[in-house]
Amino acid sequence: MCDASCSWREPLCDGCEGKIAGARASRASVPGVDGAWCAAPYEGAARDLVVALKFASRLALAARAAEAIAVRAPPELLDGAIVPVPPAPWRLRRRGHDPAEEIAFALARLTELPFRPVLARTTGPRQVGRRRADRLVDPPWVRLVATPPRRAVLVDDVITTGATLGACGRALRSGGAERVVAAAFARA
Repeated sequence: MCDASCSWREPLCDGCEGKIAGARASRASVPGVDGAWCAAPYEGAARDLVVALKFASRLALAARAAEAIAVRAPPELLDGAIVPVPPAPWRLRRRGHDPAEEIAFALARLTELPFRPVLARTTGPRQVGRRRADRLVDPPWVRLVATPPRRAVLVDDVITTGATLGACGRALRSGGAERVVAAAFARA
């Protein structure tokens, strides 16, 4: 992530690790979910972690993001099945991996909560580069591909406007989910 060298055993150098460990967690207001929370602001080492996970395929960083969520999340938040926020189909094809799913799977393993990938995103409006108002009015198209859990914890890498999380929450509720909360590693 930074220019310092990392040990072959560690995904982060001591400097980046210290910055992630000391990051300020926060709640977020997201329409369509019962509550949302983030482990760090999307800046500095946290931003570098997300960029390295997304664009450099440093998949080991997903476990560190999941650990930050697990350690800092309010206990009442992590109550239910872990549901990854689905990627746009073209992004998954291009990257070959889904950062949100990697984080969600690692979080499920850490917390021993069930992992339930029950959502899919169809080709729809691209979110990157769109104004906040446009994102909220015309969010991504998300659908159920399996029966949702009664209590869902949506997991994403970054919360920006919350439009995608809101679309996911609506899809889960349409299938019978009673409680939908969201947890992300970072918040823009």
